[in-house]
Amino acid sequence: MSTGRDITALVRPPRSYFVNAPMGNNFGAAGDVATQSRILRAVLALAVEARDPGLILDDVLQWPAPFAFNPAPATPEAIAKQLRK
Repeated sequence: MSTGRDITALVRPPRSYFVNAPMGNNFGAAGDVATQSRILRAVLALAVEARDPGLILDDVLQWPAPFAFNPAPATPEAIAKQLRK
């Protein structure tokens, strides 16, 4: 699971489930049991059913409030290291 799609794509895990939510809210908002259950089921299904290496599956969750993460740009060394994987 990830909440940083760009980082996930750079790391290239065998499979990942992306949720466009603030970090720490991978399964949705606190107390939102329906969304948490839906995402958990989708993640477990992906773990069992994924066949294509490097697959990133995007969840449909629309976070109700604006949020942003402003990371420093990746260094050329870090990018080269990930591409060698």
